[in-house]
Order: sequence, then structure tokens, then C-alpha cells
Amino acid sequence: MKLLTVAIPCYNSQDYMAKCIESLLTGGERVEIIVVDDGSKDNTGKIADEYAAKYPSIVKAIHQENGGHGEGINQGLRNATGLYYKTVDSDDVVSEDFPKFLDTLEAVEKNGGVDLFLTNYYYVHEDGVGDRSINFSNALPQDRIFTWAETKPFHVDQILMIHTVTFRTELLRKTGLEMPKHLFYEDNYFVYGNLRFCEKMYYMNCDLYRYTIGRAGQSVQEDVMTRRYQHQLKATELCFAACHLDEIKDKHKKKYMKHEMFIMFGISVVYARLNKSQEADENLQKMWDACEQFDPKWAKYFRKETPLRLAHIPGRFGQYLVRGVYKVSHKVVRFN
Repeated sequence: MKLLTVAIPCYNSQDYMAKCIESLLTGGERVEIIVVDDGSKDNTGKIADEYAAKYPSIVKAIHQENGGHGEGINQGLRNATGLYYKTVDSDDVVSEDFPKFLDTLEAVEKNGGVDLFLTNYYYVHEDGVGDRSINFSNALPQDRIFTWAETKPFHVDQILMIHTVTFRTELLRKTGLEMPKHLFYEDNYFVYGNLRFCEKMYYMNCDLYRYTIGRAGQSVQEDVMTRRYQHQLKATELCFAACHLDEIKDKHKKKYMKHEMFIMFGISVVYARLNKSQEADENLQKMWDACEQFDPKWAKYFRKETPLRLAHIPGRFGQYLVRGVYKVSHKVVRFN
């Protein structure tokens, strides 16, 4: 059995996927790399097959009809043989810390293993401006197994994104959480939906994941997110409906889940308002209506008892307010 399975969902990734695969090959035989060709129109499938032929004990190539990034995650998990499971996007890479990360993961497993192994991620901008690490050392104990009770408050720019997490494969299969097809930003649901089942964790303070920002047409570009705001609304709605917050008895876990949900709602509201259309405002209202139907108490809390209430000021003034906050936040963090 492999120590780690890494799934790489690929769609028309011929120009950059080799760099991603090569970075993972530094892990050697402890790693299983599953390249999922999501119905690509270019040479993605051919490149995947070439790597599978060259490294038959490490790389698997899977070809599927186009189902989106989420179906790539599902397909990787269905075929995974590793004790742990991670997803890396085809335009990203792992750093030179990858072998050390595997050494640590192996040592942790010998000590009983964990549900969730956490690392930092590093923003790499195409223009070289604003590169920075999202580091969790202020919130998480380092270099030992810990529980939620030992965590500290997270900053507003700190959430456990898919770049940060490595789940125990068995846990993911027990939860049975399926990612929806043809939905962008579903990776938030992958993390949030499985997070509530995690009890034992480990944090390694290294910038393992190199997150590329600024590629033309990338799903996190401002114009793309504004155009696809409905995907963000749906992903946020799925996260909120994954569980009732009051059913989470561990107060420390609940505090983090509230934090992540606040960020998710914030992203949804911002991009819906940036769209500047009446239709977007109406769809935003539909999201809130669905959330209130699932859990009235917490939906009303996020909408009316947090700073998000200011983002709902109707008309052009509300749109300008959101735009101003967005610009300031982008200057500080440069998240796309």
C-alpha cells in the first residue's frame, strides 16, 4: 500500500501539467499519482498516458467524460490505494519540502496516524508581485498530534483550503461525500464537508503547496469569479447544508467551522454584488432563503449579525461599498 495518493484533475492542461507531475515524482515509490484527464480536447490525455507508461508503479492515468474538477476529486478517491489522499491542481506544484513532508507523514502514521495532516500554502503570482505564505503557526500546534481543543483563533485570511489539507483516505470513504459535477469552487465543500469528522490532526509548518495565481482564464481570476458567481453561491450553500452548526459539540471545532463559513458567505456576497446585476442580487437572496430554510438561526446570524450585513445595502451604494472593501482586501492579500 502506498503512503499517499495525489490526484491531479486535468482539463486542457498540456502546457503545465508536466511541471506538476515532476514535482510529485520527487516523492518516489511512497506516492501514487493519479492523473485524471477530464475529457480534455488537447494533449492532456496523451501526456498522462506517457507518464503512466514511464512510471508504471507510481503514475496512473484515468480518462473520463468531462465532469469538472469535483468529479476529478471523486475519481481520484475511487481509485486511491494510499493511506492518505491529497489533491493538487494541474497548474500548481509541490515544493522541495515534499520528501520531508512524506518522511513526517510516515512517522506520524507509525505513531497511530491522524485524520488530517495540515501544511501551509504559498501564493505564486505570474507577475512575481505579492508572493506570500499562508502560514498557520499562530493557530495550530506544530510537529505533534493534536485535537481541536489545542487550536487557537484563525486570522481572517486563514482558512483550511484544499491546498492545505491531506486527509486520511479511510475517513473520506467513510463520510461518503461526493463532489458535484460541473461546479466550480466545489473544493471548499470537499474541505468543509469532511472537516467535521476530523479529530486527530498534525501540522507541519512548511510551504508545501505552491499555488499559482494570475494565469489567464484561471477560475479564481476576478472577472471569472464575477461571471461564475452562481457557482460560488451554490458551493457556499452546499457547505452550509453539510451540517447543523449546533450539532457540533466540540466548541473549538465549532468556532473554526463558523470562521470558515463566514469567509465562504463573504466570498459569495462579494462576487454576487460585484456582478452588479439585478439577477445576481436575486440569486444571492435565493441562496440566503435556502440557507434559512436549512438552519434559520445560523443563516440569520451570518447575514445580519456579522459585518456581512453591510454588504447587503441595496443599490449602487452597496455595490460601491463592496467594491471598495474588495480593493483594499486585494491590496493586502492579493488572492487572485
